[in-house]
Amino acid sequence: MGAGKSTIGRLLARQLNRPFYDSDHEVENRCGADIPWIFDVEGETGFRERELAVIDELTQMDGIVMATGGGSVMQEANRRALIKTGTVIYLRAPVDIQLERTARDKKRPLLQRPDREQVLIDLFSKRDPVYTDMADLIIPSIDVCPRQVIMEITRQLEL
Repeated sequence: MGAGKSTIGRLLARQLNRPFYDSDHEVENRCGADIPWIFDVEGETGFRERELAVIDELTQMDGIVMATGGGSVMQEANRRALIKTGTVIYLRAPVDIQLERTARDKKRPLLQRPDREQVLIDLFSKRDPVYTDMADLIIPSIDVCPRQVIMEITRQLEL
């Protein structure tokens, strides 16, 4: 959360001249409602079912750049689809950076609590090993210009 997946994904797609998809935005578009509303009405389980269907569909497309929601990799089916069909890039943002970047964000249902830092610590401790295990590239997402991140990704992918 707050690692820059959507921003970096959009810029990388532009750099590579490929279509860009954000799985969270696709869920919202298909549902006709934003993610906080989906969480309120269907809970996280309902959202994750919708996310699973979207990621399944998107991973069947060729030549795209996709940003996924931070928790999507906690579902094994998503991990399998992402690993099988593409290059997985983990933008690794430490908790202090995530906290800073999400400080004023009211659209992240999991962070609408007074203990935001603890929530991020808990999520990071669960998600980081999963991302680390499945990633083809791990790119630090710290306070650097997004263009520098893109340059590092393309350098490592030798594009």
